[in-house]
Amino acid sequence: MFLMVRYSLIIPAHNEAEFLPRLFESIEAARARFDQDIQVIVADNASTDGTARLAKDAGYQVVSVEKRAIAAARNGGAREATGDFLCFVDADSRLHPDTFAAVEKAMRHGAWVGGATGVVFDRWSMGIASTYVLFLPFVWLTRFDTGVVVYRADAFWAVGGYPEHLLYAEDVAAWVRIRGYGKKHGQRIQRIKGARTITSTRKFDRYGDWHYFPLIFKLLWRLIARRDTHHIAKDYWYRRD
Repeated sequence: MFLMVRYSLIIPAHNEAEFLPRLFESIEAARARFDQDIQVIVADNASTDGTARLAKDAGYQVVSVEKRAIAAARNGGAREATGDFLCFVDADSRLHPDTFAAVEKAMRHGAWVGGATGVVFDRWSMGIASTYVLFLPFVWLTRFDTGVVVYRADAFWAVGGYPEHLLYAEDVAAWVRIRGYGKKHGQRIQRIKGARTITSTRKFDRYGDWHYFPLIFKLLWRLIARRDTHHIAKDYWYRRD
């Protein structure tokens, strides 16, 4: 069925059966507070667990994406979206109940090409807080943010969506491209206020609350030295034990 909606929510997911139920619960709470229909698409990225079944049981649209890259999963879900705005959220997140109302308030005027809700971690520690502070200058400089990330569909496809050759930082690359596109057309990136997304600390739980510091400096060193970083990315962002 061809569903005409204003907002499509796209969830890239590889073996996310553990985290999807709490995300789905938060989606339904947010939909209940919004007076418009929301298209929800789960982009099943070669899962071997119950990811697709959970999504179908929840009544959501499932798109199969075989290429193991989160950019490919996001793009695959977006290709099936019919909304004027494409909303992307990670599978291990939880939506704020006012998410869609906040997005609508921010995006109702034509001057905006996209935006993001921002995030709050589901737990805090000195290491996690220090990691958060580490990225603040980058956020201030680029206006990049995460959480529920929203783009006008026409702008998203005008820049080619997420770059699928990147295994990491594809979200930053897309943000920069769309921001540039919007600037040319008199549109800006908006920080969506009042509905921060709760993001999982599972990487911190697994690798330790201070692990991001050596990881980032290792990646930066290899990039400066023009050495390959793909094996690091695959091990950190794509490994599932």
